[in-house]
Amino acid sequence: MKIALLGPASSIHVQRWVEGLSRTNLNIILISQHDPSSWRLPSNVKFYRLRYSSFLGYFLNFREIRSILWQENVDLLNSHYASGYGTISRLVKFRPSLLSVWGSDVYDFPGKSRLHRFWVTANLRAADLIASTSHSMANQTRILLPNCTEIAITPFGVNCKLFSPTPPESLLRDTYDSDQPIIIGTVKSLSHVYGVDILITAFSLARREIANTDSHLANRLRLSIVGSGPDAEILKSLVKQLHLTSVVDFVGSIPHAKVPLYLRRMDIFAALSRAESFGVAAIEAGAVGLPVVVSDAGGLPEVVLQGKTGLVVPKEDPQAACDALVRLIRNPALRQQLGRVGREHVVANYAWGASVNTMVAVYERLIAAHRSKLLIEK
Repeated sequence: MKIALLGPASSIHVQRWVEGLSRTNLNIILISQHDPSSWRLPSNVKFYRLRYSSFLGYFLNFREIRSILWQENVDLLNSHYASGYGTISRLVKFRPSLLSVWGSDVYDFPGKSRLHRFWVTANLRAADLIASTSHSMANQTRILLPNCTEIAITPFGVNCKLFSPTPPESLLRDTYDSDQPIIIGTVKSLSHVYGVDILITAFSLARREIANTDSHLANRLRLSIVGSGPDAEILKSLVKQLHLTSVVDFVGSIPHAKVPLYLRRMDIFAALSRAESFGVAAIEAGAVGLPVVVSDAGGLPEVVLQGKTGLVVPKEDPQAACDALVRLIRNPALRQQLGRVGREHVVANYAWGASVNTMVAVYERLIAAHRSKLLIEK
């Protein structure tokens, strides 16, 4: 089978799918109006850079794509993101077509205006099948397209070799050492939607509560915030306001390949998002063997088993998050147990190989259904 992926070559999501699918027996080509930047394309993947790269490219590139698809004799077109690239896919009118939704394209984009909602709904309706990384996002998509009978769930996987505990014989470093700092951390964009302000507030509450009974334990607590974004200065101001400057570290943006290194320095991972399409960061933390504290927003409760791999708390509730953090801070054995089971859960359900196999099965089924339909029409 020859599969064409249409989407932003600069997106880590698209890059990961290209890398994973390139290791199968599929013939993969990537078509994009974005440059891959520093990403090294797999040697067996052909890349087509489209002529137009501006916003108008979403309306002007379809003729060039039609030519590429015909020239390459493609069996299926998989477009990523229902807004911009979904528009190109609708104009191309290639069959069969799979449209993968990612989050902001079905959560935020339709809410901008009636025109935006009509626009993205038309793109969704034009696809032969829609794919979503989570059931939660699939439900959001059905709000836009109530008559949609099927949405394929294609979870975004984790490279469990890259995201692994260290050292191999231990899931976590010695959390019983009374002199070691206890690091609570997150790896998220510093945007309002990801609730880093809630984490900072919950950390402050937890530190204060623990200090009432164990000042030494409270003094060991640190918060590590990995990522950059528009709310960076607001969050730094909040840290200063709560007198946490000496115990909170803003790491900034890091390459994705270095994320496991920073996760391994943590004892507890937190993702207290106000909205979340899937929960990649939580499963990456689980793969490293970290216990996680997450909000019940979007796809996060789907990837975390309550009380088994982590603790799920109500979104926008700093006190509930504080209570979960305190429970884990005071119980190193529980941290290790959740981390161990979390690693096992991710390997069993979200290893990249399993996710790729799921996607390949969707491709095969869609192509078979299309060919069957053509035979019937003949």
